[in-house]
Formats: sequence, structure tokens, C-alpha cells
Amino acid sequence: MAHVIQCLDQPSNYKDSQSRVDRQKQNDLLAKSNTLYVGNLSFYTTEEQIYEIFTKCGSPEDGGGVKRIIMGLDRNTRTPCGFCFVEYYTHAEALAAMRYISGTKLDERIIRCDLDLGYKEGRQFGRGKSGGQVRDEHRSDYDPGRGGWGAQAQRLEIERRREMEERYADTTVAVAGGGGEWNQQHATAEPAGTLKRGRSPEDEGDDSRMANRARTDGDPEAERM
Repeated sequence: MAHVIQCLDQPSNYKDSQSRVDRQKQNDLLAKSNTLYVGNLSFYTTEEQIYEIFTKCGSPEDGGGVKRIIMGLDRNTRTPCGFCFVEYYTHAEALAAMRYISGTKLDERIIRCDLDLGYKEGRQFGRGKSGGQVRDEHRSDYDPGRGGWGAQAQRLEIERRREMEERYADTTVAVAGGGGEWNQQHATAEPAGTLKRGRSPEDEGDDSRMANRARTDGDPEAERM
């Protein structure tokens, strides 16, 4: 049955793309490594959570346990970007963590553990163009635990919104500044209601009759006449 069931404490084909070590040398180093690469973490998983779960595979009574945890960080923002390194004191503890922790859930995500050649300064930063991990650069699905859409999709959305804002701004300026010719033509025109029509003979006759009536109303003698 050994050829049917995969051994859970054996390293995968994972290889650091920037390592200068050939495959045979790498296998020799992994056979003694006490460092794990942990991937598929949520951006919101804390170092304390990782320590709590990985310390269960340590043996402090034998002088072992978790030696240190190095959180993977976005190169630009210095915020967690979904991976970390867990370093134990012994190789046996690292194998135990691979056997019992890899494939389990942490913050509702299935985490993956693999033996690593060993942490070196600078490896804590993401290698993607946007500062995070390469796997999140071209991801097309929406993953709230890893920043939403992939970095490339987010850039396209930002460009689309910028184009829409510029187009809307151009339209607003055109509407606000419209009607220039009409305003110039009517700028000197006299406001409505101030124009007067000429007086006609009928208007003058009406005025005379109104004046006579006023004198008659005020003079009783004129009324008797």
C-alpha cells in the first residue's frame, strides 16, 4: 500500500525560483531543514494565530518548539500578503507540522505547508509587480481574504473609473459653459416689462374725460349745471 497512499510528511516539488541551488543540492538541504513555507493564508491572519496552531507540533520539553515566525509582507505597504515562514528548532518538528497542519483550515482557508531551504533577509517581501505575491497578480476571482480581486483586475478597474471621471468632467464643463452666443446677443437687451408703446389719440381722449369727471365729482354746482 505504500505506493498508493501519499506520505504526508514528504516535501512537494516546490522550489524557490530565485534560489541558485540545483535540485540535488536542494533535496539534501530540505532533508535537514527546520523551516516551513506556509501559503494560502488570509491577509487578516495574525502572527499570534499562526504561533498558536504551529506550536502544537513543537516539543518544548525536548528543547524544541517554534523558534520564530516571519510574516510575508507586501513590498510597498508592509502589510501581510498571505504567506509566512515558520522556523522550528528541529527537522522532526517541521515534518510533524507538515503532516498534521498542512491541508487544515485557518481563518476559513486551507493552508499549505512545505519544507523550505531556510529564511534569508528579503524573502519576506512579495515578488509581484504590485508588491504582493505573484499568485495574486493575475488572479481573476474575487477573494475577500486576499484583498478582493487580483492586482491586475484592480488596476484595470481603477483605469476604467478614471476614464469615466474624466469623461464626466468634460461633459460638465461643456454644459456649464454653454449658451455663450445667446448670452452675448441678449446681454444689452432691455429687460422685459420696461418697453413702452406710443400714446394714441384715443388715450388722450380718455385722459380728458377722466379729468372732467374728477372736476365734476368735486363741484356740486357743476353737477346742477
